Amino acid sequence: MFERDGYWIRTSFKVELTKAEKRRIGRPSSPRWELDIIAYKAKSNELLVIECKSYLDSPGVRARGLDGSNAIEGNRYKLFNDAVLRRTVFSRLVRQLVSSGLCAPSPVVKLCLVAGKVATEADRVKIKTLFDRKDWGFFDDSWLKERLLAVSNSGYENEVASVVAKLLLRDTPRHNHPVKGGKDKGNR
Repeated sequence: MFERDGYWIRTSFKVELTKAEKRRIGRPSSPRWELDIIAYKAKSNELLVIECKSYLDSPGVRARGLDGSNAIEGNRYKLFNDAVLRRTVFSRLVRQLVSSGLCAPSPVVKLCLVAGKVATEADRVKIKTLFDRKDWGFFDDSWLKERLLAVSNSGYENEVASVVAKLLLRDTPRHNHPVKGGKDKGNR
């Protein structure tokens, strides 16, 4: 989804924290810190750190895990709830990416959450309000559905996400229209 918006992406990206950094975050024996997705757009020098939570077979993402009101649920969202951890990981991430030539110096780093399921509409509103206030990105299940539908309606691409979207959404009303310029290869 983010590649379609001009970002390059890496999944399960490992941040190589130093021993001193691990002590600073209170995790001296921690392995490399793993980020679900990083997405970088060179044109704007913007780096997204994207945490993904599906919770498809559960009630879904709840605001209380993100707003500090429930420490147990908050433990699932460490980067959102621990400012020292966030600053330390982001600082090392930027140094790692710049030194390897994967991004320009001084990118604008933005923490984001992609949620496959949100528990309630009240949670959705609370999370959106909190994220807007903190300048974080919130991409919920309606965003995912809209984007997947757009992918399913696009021309053929030999990419797993595109093929899966087309397979899952091929019988939806908005999907079944011909692709410009001839045969609809997207409905194979």
